[in-house]
Order: sequence, then structure tokens, then C-alpha cells
Amino acid sequence: MAEKSAKSQKSGASRSDSLPPIMDRNLALELVRVTEAAALSASRWMGRGDKNNADGAAVEAMRKAFDQVAISGTVVIGEGEMDEAPMLYIGEKVGAGGPAMDIAVDPLEGTSITAKGGPNAMAVVALAERGGFLHAPDLYMDKIAVGGGLPEGVVDLDEKPEANLRNLARAKKKDIGDIVACILDRDRHKALIGAVRAAGARIMLIPDGDVSGVIAATQPESGVDIYLGSGGAPEGVLAAAALRCVGGQMQGRLMFENDEQKTRAREMGVKDPNHKFSILEMAKGDVVFAATGVTTGAMLKGVRWFSGGAYTHSMVMRSKSGTVRYVEGHHNFARKTWLTP
Repeated sequence: MAEKSAKSQKSGASRSDSLPPIMDRNLALELVRVTEAAALSASRWMGRGDKNNADGAAVEAMRKAFDQVAISGTVVIGEGEMDEAPMLYIGEKVGAGGPAMDIAVDPLEGTSITAKGGPNAMAVVALAERGGFLHAPDLYMDKIAVGGGLPEGVVDLDEKPEANLRNLARAKKKDIGDIVACILDRDRHKALIGAVRAAGARIMLIPDGDVSGVIAATQPESGVDIYLGSGGAPEGVLAAAALRCVGGQMQGRLMFENDEQKTRAREMGVKDPNHKFSILEMAKGDVVFAATGVTTGAMLKGVRWFSGGAYTHSMVMRSKSGTVRYVEGHHNFARKTWLTP
């Protein structure tokens, strides 16, 4: 594996001199190995029209890779409840032993994208100290997110889209017509899309992958200024973890369809069903986020196969330092036989 922008620890310095004992920076690279394994396995199903097998391959590979990571991890955002998912279910214990950590995973963000061979599918993992992540039930969350370097409270989930877009344009010293909002292409967003267009802003509609959509709002080269709309609550926590690392603002509110969902949320610790969660309520403390591209997108290249191996492209970041590293892996399956899909 070749790593870009790699930094080594100073020789002679003990870990306790410079690092908190609970979160070793070496875990960042270990997480990249986990997302690489999932991405490599999922990419075998790219364009084959079978999202279930693509997701299953990613889940199995990620679960096996966690066996090599020196943590005592608990999955708090995963593939569902124990009776719904065979691996990486909520509450599952993973890791080879070590500090207690909470884990949020999406082994294949963009299952339909992968099945169709579309852009921006990723394997995603976030790690936090125990209690660092919101235990979000598997339902929808209304979200709003912008990048860093903006006045606190420049956008608010309770404001109308026009007001948020106007305030954001003013803060960025842009015309509102230069603002681009990223929104999932769903029928439930028709009113939102109409309001954004009526305000004069432009829209980037995406078919899936709202974690990458939120992260795009923090990347100047993406052309996205703001993320709006509803998507999965677990994905909201993963997106919040990423924003904690690179800077940005995000708010979310759970969306309930019935009393049974509200009861489930209360059982997971959500006391007020109408609560507007801040980014720190969704992902607090020291957080590490890693992602590997399955298919090529705005931020990451997809898996590229060659005879006897493959290339992967990953990003890893940590909230404590704010450092973002891009890692290009060259995998030789003649030697790395355990990773052979």
C-alpha cells in the first residue's frame, strides 16, 4: 500500500507523551484497511444489477476485516437489528481487543448505484470513543449541512429554504443564483426542490448516497454549497462524523411515521421526538472517519482491477487534528490472499 501525506511519529516519543490512550492515531490506517476490504468485495458486483449481493459482499468483507483491528468495538450504527442482519448488526461486538469504541458503518453506501455502475458508491466507517455517536434508529432524518469557515448558525433546519439559501449566499459573498444545493432525487422532495428553485438557487440531484452528498458540501471542488432534505438517520450520523473531522455545520431531526417508531427511538435513548440534533449531539469527542471508493465519484476513485490485483482510493480523517489523508492502495492478491474476493 502506498500512502500519500503520511506522517510518522517522532522517534523516541512514547504514545502517552503525545496521544490520548483511548484513540491511537494508528487506528486511522486500520480503518482504511477495513473500508478497502469492503470496497474490493463490493466492486465485484458493480454493474451486475444485484444490489443485495453487492451489499452482502461488502458486509462480509468488512466484518472479517474488523477481526484484525485492535479495539473492543460495539456497532451502534450498522446493518439493522440482530434479527434483521447476520453481521454488523446493532450491538455486535467486533475487533481483536483493545480500547472500547463505538462503531458506525455503512459497508456499501450506494447499493443501487453499485448495481447500476453509477458514481459515488463508497464503503464507510466511523469510530468514536464509547458513547460518542447518537444511537439513531433506522428511519428518516431531515438534514441540513454546510461546509466550514461560515458564521455559526448561518443555516437552520427550522428556517424556510429561501431564508437559508439567502443567508448562505450572503455569508459566502455569492449571488443566490451561484448557490448549489445537493438533494436526493426522491418524490418526497418535490416541494423542497420547488422552493429551492423558486429562491433562484441551483440543484444537484443525486440518486443515492447522502453521506457523500453531505461531505460534498465541505469540498470546494465539488461545487456543492449546501445539503438539504431527508435521508436515512444512520447515514446522518456517519455524515456528522465526517463533518466533525473536516469542519462544517449540520443539524438533523428524526422523522416518524407512527407511534411504534417513536417507541423504538425512546428505547434507543431519544427522549424528545421533535428534538433538533446538532452535529456534536450526533458525533462527539474524538472521531475518526474512513471511506474507500467503490465506484468513481467527486471525491474518490473507484476500485480499478488489474491482472492479479487492484487499486483502491481512500480518505481518512480525524476530528482531533483535522487532517485529511488520501490513501492509494495497490493490492497484490498473490500475497494478500485473504483479501481475494
